[in-house]
Amino acid sequence: MYAIIETGGKQYKVAEGDVITVEKLGVAEGSYTFDKVLVVADGDDIKVGAPTVEGASVEAKVLGEGKAKKVIVYKYKPKKGFHKKRGHRQPFTKLSVTKINA
Repeated sequence: MYAIIETGGKQYKVAEGDVITVEKLGVAEGSYTFDKVLVVADGDDIKVGAPTVEGASVEAKVLGEGKAKKVIVYKYKPKKGFHKKRGHRQPFTKLSVTKINA
């Protein structure tokens, strides 16, 4: 059984027991429920929402928050002596999918 959920402007295919990293949710450690379930599939039985599947939800356990690897942004203009170096670390939330309710 798997489901496709939407969070943070992205879509994720999840199954029970999966560990995923999503955009930072800003919630305390504990449980979290996703209501935007786009597809639920159990074998050959597939439910596709328009835009979401009614009554479907995905429960997950929040494992923690963190930051991804640093991305370097480097700006340079030739012959002008202009250099600008900036770094960015995108925050994320780590989740463990516990249950899919169809």
